[in-house]
Amino acid sequence: MAKIGVIGSGTWGTALAVLLSGNGHQAELWSAVPAEVEALTVTRRHPNLGDTPIPENIRITGDLQEAMEEKELLVLSVPSVYVRETAGKMAPFLKKGQVVTNVAKGIEDGSLKTLSEVIEEELPAACVTVLSGPSHAEEVSRGLPTTCVAGAHKKEDAELVQSLFMSRVFRVYTSPDMLGIELGGALKNVIALAAGIADGLGCGDNTKAALITRGIAEITRLGTVMGGRPETFSGLTGIGDLIVTCASMHSRNRRAGILIGKGYTMEEAMKEVNMVVEGVYSARAARALSEKYQVSMPIVEQVNQVLFEGKSAKDALYELMLRDRRMENSDLVWKA
Repeated sequence: MAKIGVIGSGTWGTALAVLLSGNGHQAELWSAVPAEVEALTVTRRHPNLGDTPIPENIRITGDLQEAMEEKELLVLSVPSVYVRETAGKMAPFLKKGQVVTNVAKGIEDGSLKTLSEVIEEELPAACVTVLSGPSHAEEVSRGLPTTCVAGAHKKEDAELVQSLFMSRVFRVYTSPDMLGIELGGALKNVIALAAGIADGLGCGDNTKAALITRGIAEITRLGTVMGGRPETFSGLTGIGDLIVTCASMHSRNRRAGILIGKGYTMEEAMKEVNMVVEGVYSARAARALSEKYQVSMPIVEQVNQVLFEGKSAKDALYELMLRDRRMENSDLVWKA
């Protein structure tokens, strides 16, 4: 049995605490909001996880030092926009060499850093790892079979995360490609917004398939130029995560996109979903990265124009369809 601190009691953090408790570990769940600590302690339910109970052996606390002390693993599960702030608050209580696993998905706006890079800046004494893949919290908390990938700089750190999380319903692979894992997880949220917008416009399965396929092409183009491995983008944290996020109504990014496709503004859609929509924050960063590395990302570009420049979703779709004619894969050569 390991002692594990889950820093962030949102939907995903709570689901992972439930999973870890089910694996026989002693999990402690931290929230920055006193009212949330009280509500979760009293009800033993998270409002976004239905009737899934929070086991009594999971201690819920608002004391960050308590949540971190004597823990073999710290799971950082706050939304991407709060990662730097939360990591900074963790710094005084972190032990040198303590393993921190980030499970949020995003790119920091402005710095364009991956979240592991942000955490390493704020917590230089930590061994930073990531856990990512096609994994909706609602299904993980119910014990439905799920697969993810643990990424780390050192093999032993990835294997520690693998050993603690893995169970008969939660399979974990390992990978040294932290950059590819994080880029796939962040950028797929932008494509999922596009898929949702298409749904909101009344498009069909053909459109969804096209967005997923061309979306992973965009992600792979940028990711490999930045140093990620192409194998990662064709795996669980790339195409796998993209498929589940574009296809499922569990996806807050897809749900927000549907509303935008129906005519809601970005602000109205986020308010209606009532959860953090990571794709909105990642969209601007994705566009900036595409410009920095001079990589063509037409879907990302159109999503940005719809979100931040007042372009209609229908016009964005037509512009994508009427782009200049080209080969699907420019690396292929005609024989005649």
